[in-house]
Amino acid sequence: MSSRPARVDVREVGPRDGLQNEAPVPVDQRVRLIDALSATGLRFIEAASFVSPTAIPPMAGAPEVMAGIRRRPGVVYSALVPNPKGAELATAAGADELELVVSASETHNQKNVRRSVADSLVGARDVVEIGHGAGLAVEAIVSTAFGCPYEGDVEPERVAQVAGHLLDAGADRLSFGDTTGMATPRRVDDLVDALERAGITSDRIGLHFHNTRGTALANVVSALDRGVTRFDASIGGLGGCPYAPGASGNAVTEDLVHMLDDMEIETGIDLDALVDCARLAQEIVGRELPSALLHAGARTRRYES
Repeated sequence: MSSRPARVDVREVGPRDGLQNEAPVPVDQRVRLIDALSATGLRFIEAASFVSPTAIPPMAGAPEVMAGIRRRPGVVYSALVPNPKGAELATAAGADELELVVSASETHNQKNVRRSVADSLVGARDVVEIGHGAGLAVEAIVSTAFGCPYEGDVEPERVAQVAGHLLDAGADRLSFGDTTGMATPRRVDDLVDALERAGITSDRIGLHFHNTRGTALANVVSALDRGVTRFDASIGGLGGCPYAPGASGNAVTEDLVHMLDDMEIETGIDLDALVDCARLAQEIVGRELPSALLHAGARTRRYES
């Protein structure tokens, strides 16, 4: 086990990945949530998805969301794009970074973007070209990296192979999604091992966990032990995947930050402000969210050893 990092970056994905699985939320309320999150010390917020509103109705109005937010200096507002057209729209709307997604499993990729993995990898080059042409970084996300809801287990070597192709396409960063919540600490180690064998070191790895089976925070600790310093999380635990049946919400941002704070790992995020955002998210969607910290009543204070 290597020493754990002193600081990690947390990307908030609630406004996109979280709300895409909810009943459509009006643009002004999505903007309200992003503005509140911007004031917590978060430096990375996934703000919108430039996907067809016919395919994902809750993501309609992405340009209006990007135009409506009060941009805070030092905060990166990224957008998910499914194809070159989406990349062009996101660039025109003022996204700070682009994210593209390719599934490691063929069936999920067909369900998600209606293309083969091979075709998506070809299309990734066009998205990267558009992003770089506009001076934007492009992150490539490999979804179903720990398992597929349709195909079951996905071999880590397969995930590493897809990741290598995305780097060859010019992606600036990589992230790996636990789309269906199948990850465990053992699977985290297996994936990191396979990536390292492919020459992809921990400093190039970001991870996106779901808490479907209650293992999200355990998976984060396992990844920290391997030197990973980038994690996605969703306020209140919002989220899921429209094309991954049974995949419940993402890792909970405030629960993650609380754990990292207590481990003396710096995030730069104000936990109390984050809990207020979780309350706001709960109000906006009109249902109780699976945040442990939100319902615990008060944050705990790290004891002195």
